[in-house]
Amino acid sequence: MIDSRDKHFTFTPSVILWPLMATLLIWGVFWVEVKYEDLTHYGIFPRTPGGLRGVLFSPFLHGSLEHLYNNSIPLFLLIAAMRFFYRRQALQIIIYGIVLSGLFTWAIGRPSYHIGASSLIYVLVSFIFFKGLQTGYYRLVALSLLIATFYGGMIWYVFPGVEDNISWEGHLAGFFTGLLFSVIYKTPEYRKPITYAWEHPDFDPGTDPFMKRFDENGNFVNPPKPPDIEVTDAEVLSPPPQIRIVYNYRADKQEGENNRNNP
Repeated sequence: MIDSRDKHFTFTPSVILWPLMATLLIWGVFWVEVKYEDLTHYGIFPRTPGGLRGVLFSPFLHGSLEHLYNNSIPLFLLIAAMRFFYRRQALQIIIYGIVLSGLFTWAIGRPSYHIGASSLIYVLVSFIFFKGLQTGYYRLVALSLLIATFYGGMIWYVFPGVEDNISWEGHLAGFFTGLLFSVIYKTPEYRKPITYAWEHPDFDPGTDPFMKRFDENGNFVNPPKPPDIEVTDAEVLSPPPQIRIVYNYRADKQEGENNRNNP
């Protein structure tokens, strides 16, 4: 039997185009930085008015080729997963995730420039992991476990002191943003289809005929035997009258005359 929820998993060109465009964009910005000018000052600088512009620009800035490479592959895979498995929510999670995680970083970060797509990556990892568990749908739960297998080690980088040259504040902001979005954004399309009456939210056991068969101790009680019906209609009591049909054979008149003329 085909699960009706599977129809929401639709592969379209956007599953590849979205992550490809995002990856090409951050590589293009890095090329501009190498070729023309260092754009680090467009990153997030916490608790300063000028640092707020980094909320929008910081995900596209990277300090080194290694930094860029380490973010490119996860970003590509996670955006593709979002577009395929959470098609309706993907765009909002990406855009609002950049903004909200950036604001959190601006509020709690150390006084230095915070750049890189790591915050968005943490948003996507956190959302996909927690949302899959919340839906209970086995395909999305499997995706959550896959995310935990490949990116579970990222959790250590939300704590200070692991590495001095990383923005653990941005990681922490992205992690909590993804968790928050997993609660806020609903996925009714992955809710288990209702098959039985008792699965409805407004189901009242007290009005169900079957549930009335159980006593207060949970024991099944057979329904009382229906009373005998006394029949008083004479037409029902008396059998229908029998009809007798008799067939008589009568010879043809011409045939009778021939028999008399031929002794």
